[in-house]
Amino acid sequence: MPCNVVVLISGSGSNLQALIDNQSDSNPARIGAVISNRADAYGLQRAHAAGIPTQVLSHRDFADREAFDAALIEAIDAHQPDLVVLAGFMRILTPGFVRHYQGRLLNIHPSLLPRHKGLDTHNRALAAGDAEHGCSVHFVTEELDGGPVAIQAAIPIHPGENVEKLTERVHLEEHRIYPLAVRWFAEGRLRLGEHGAMLDGEKLPASGHLIRT
Repeated sequence: MPCNVVVLISGSGSNLQALIDNQSDSNPARIGAVISNRADAYGLQRAHAAGIPTQVLSHRDFADREAFDAALIEAIDAHQPDLVVLAGFMRILTPGFVRHYQGRLLNIHPSLLPRHKGLDTHNRALAAGDAEHGCSVHFVTEELDGGPVAIQAAIPIHPGENVEKLTERVHLEEHRIYPLAVRWFAEGRLRLGEHGAMLDGEKLPASGHLIRT
């Protein structure tokens, strides 16, 4: 049985493209819809090119965050998703939204969580003198960037590396591990258990499944 995925975006949709490119006969993950809070998000064009239905739901049309999230839930649930994937969706979600999709809501964050939660992670990793940096796919909980990690990709920071090059290298890792995590979920291998992320029935460590390159 295919796993029906709804992807939420706000921008260019490079992670969305990686998910689209990873669809195949052997992969049960199927993107059923792409929803954006911005009409000018380039990711919508990526979805159109792949024949995936899209919808724009502008947060500016709603009185507050709760009203927007209620409408977003209605729009998502119309597609009966098994999994909701945040791919550069630049909105802080309400607790009610997060609870509604408990255990079937994934996000990718450009740092090795729990380090560098929030924004501007690449500059912060360089400023901190970190030896390595990377990205994390995690289940979304009510704690911002605090949900159980499913998989991380770690890369060494090169001496004298600038933020543009580091950002580019982390993006490559994002495009590798996000489709993998989505596929694991679609295959029934990845789940959110009572005490954290589970892969093949085994509890994952705090860093999730760690890949070093």
